[in-house]
This record gives sequence, C-alpha cells and structure tokens, in this order.
Amino acid sequence: MDDPKRDEATARFAELVREPDDDIPLDEAAMLIAAHAHPGLDIAAELARLDDIARGCAPGDLDGLRHHLFEVLGFSGNTSRFGDPRNSFLNDVLERRLGIPISLGVVTMEVGRRVDVPFEGIGMPGHFLVRHVAEPRVLVDPFGGGRIVDEAACEALLRSVYGPSAVFDASMLAPVAKRAILARMLSNLRQLYLAAGDVRSAGWVLRLRTTIPADTVAEMADVASAHAALGRFAEAATVLEDLAALLPEDSAQRARAEAKLQRSRLN
Repeated sequence: MDDPKRDEATARFAELVREPDDDIPLDEAAMLIAAHAHPGLDIAAELARLDDIARGCAPGDLDGLRHHLFEVLGFSGNTSRFGDPRNSFLNDVLERRLGIPISLGVVTMEVGRRVDVPFEGIGMPGHFLVRHVAEPRVLVDPFGGGRIVDEAACEALLRSVYGPSAVFDASMLAPVAKRAILARMLSNLRQLYLAAGDVRSAGWVLRLRTTIPADTVAEMADVASAHAALGRFAEAATVLEDLAALLPEDSAQRARAEAKLQRSRLN
C-alpha cells in the first residue's frame, strides 16, 4: 500500500541529492531517511533540535563543541546495540544521544556548521570520522567520545574492525562527499534490514539509494544492484551499460553481460 507521507519524503530526498554536493543540506537529507521509518516526522522540529544544541556551543570553538556534545550532552557510540536501526536515524540519535560512527559524525558536522566549526566527513573503511576543515590535521572520532585521533589511532581503528593484518593507507582519510555519506547510511540500513529479513524496510532503503546520483564505479554498481532488487530491470541494465563504458574491457564485458541478463528479465 502506498504511503503518501513516505512518498513525499522520498520525493524531497531525491530533490535534495540532485543538488550540487556542496549545496545538499545534510541534516535535512538525513532526517528524510529517518522519516521513512517514522512517517509524519516533523522535519522542521527535528532540525530545530540541532539549532538548540548549537546554541550551547561558543562560535568557532572546536574544543567547546567537543565538550558540549560529548561531555555535557553525552553523545556516544552505541557499543552494546550497534546493529539497532535507530542508531542510523538522526531524530533517534538526537533523542537517545546514541549512534554509530556515521550518524554521530553527521550530528558533529551539522552542529559544527551552525557554530562556524566546519567539518568534512572522512569515510575510513569500517569507521567514519570527521576532519576540521580549517585545521586539516585535526581528526575527530565522534563514536569514540569526540576524541582527537592521529594516523596511528586510525590504523588501530582499522585493525580493530578488519583484523591485525589489515593494511592502513593515508588515502583512507580522504574526505567524502555528502552524497557518499547518505549512500553509506543507506547501505548500513540495507544490511541491517536484509539480515533481519525485513524486506519491506529494505525496499524503501533501496528506493532511496536509487535516487542518489552515482559518482564512482562502485556507486554505479551499487545503484544497479538496488534497481535489480526492486525489480527495475531496465533501469539496472541502463546503469550497467553506462558502467561498462568506464571499465577495462574484461570488466566491461561482464557488466554488459549482466545488463543483457537484466533486460532478459523484462520478457
């Protein structure tokens, strides 16, 4: 059954993610993801909660922001129930002050934007961080209580997720676009819902994922997969054909073969 509130949130999300990346309001877009799990969510009221949090921070004060968010308000990583979907919904994160690295990173970035402490997202594998734009050597770990980390600490984080043989590279600390942040949030939710057998929720996550323009080969493959999972075989084939044009010939042949397979499913 169609849900007008959810459809409205989907349309607004699709509108936002087609803006130039710098112009995407990350807070609103993240709240629109949450609105799919909480139909009728008052987005304006939730954004006002971020405004209220920001009023407790002195403008331009990085240490003051960290103190207010992680010590005064007690935002922290949900280590006991990491796989709880509420950790990914920004309204729930604000209410419970619990989250996962990427959702706490979004809170940090959006409070920072409001108080002239600009951050960019760092999509390190397995652990999202934020970097102070004006002081690029300063990396903050929102999941770790807002602590400042260096490359050695980042390497330790990587190995804590992927094991002692994981190889760290400084390129893992490159900033990521807002669209990539939103796509990663949806990827997390898709994994959680599919693991739980919640096909209905996985469906709206996949639909949102297909609205985000793909900027990289990996993202294009992900979008094609999402279209196929929703039964949108023609759309999946089109993305795969576009992807083939960007790949070396061996990989391109596989992409074209997969596109042909998807089109055959239309018959």
